[in-house]
Amino acid sequence: MTSASDDHQLDGIDIRVLHERDDLVAASAVLQQVWGSTTPLVAAELLRAIEHSGGYVAGAYDHGRMVGASFGWLARHLGHCALHSHVTGILPGLRHSGIGRAIKQHQRTWAAERGIEWITWTFDPLVRANAWFNITVLGAHVAAYLENFYGEMTDSLNANDESDRLVAAWPVQSSPVPPAMGRRIEIPTPDDIVNLRRVNPSEAQRWRHEVRVALEGALAEGGRITSFTRDGSYIVEFPS
Repeated sequence: MTSASDDHQLDGIDIRVLHERDDLVAASAVLQQVWGSTTPLVAAELLRAIEHSGGYVAGAYDHGRMVGASFGWLARHLGHCALHSHVTGILPGLRHSGIGRAIKQHQRTWAAERGIEWITWTFDPLVRANAWFNITVLGAHVAAYLENFYGEMTDSLNANDESDRLVAAWPVQSSPVPPAMGRRIEIPTPDDIVNLRRVNPSEAQRWRHEVRVALEGALAEGGRITSFTRDGSYIVEFPS
């Protein structure tokens, strides 16, 4: 019997959980291509272990060809059961097609069917597209700022920079309306950090440290990131 989370359709795109080894090998290859790494981002054997132990492994197919993949494992957030979505990637040329949002909704359905209350993941605070999507489009909360979380990374997207991350926490069910906030500030980000890392690593590092100090300081003061603007700024609000 197929559940709602086993198969999801979006304009000819089929998103489904993966079980067979050939599909897991294909998912590993897709993610390696997305990140431009010389070695697999994740081995098919590890995807097999995650899938077998109750974690989430899914692929997005366009007319039978895998064009995206996602995996995560069971975790805890605020004392509740969570799905930690470690990696989601879509092949170049399809990143603004709605597939990413469909994968997140597929994760949400999968989690809801299993009584999981949160979906968490990390993202680079300087990548505007990810911040906009996670905070403004999905409405995920920012739970923490993690300095140089993964250490040195050598793939084509992250090389020449420190791996700072924000922790996104997305409630599987609708979250309560947050309390009213008072003072607000804006924290800008660079136009294209991925390109800046390649052409001007020192300028990328300057942005990294400035945004790190601003966001960590704001969160330490009790600020809450409430949105991300189209022109690339975090909106942080503080309790009245």
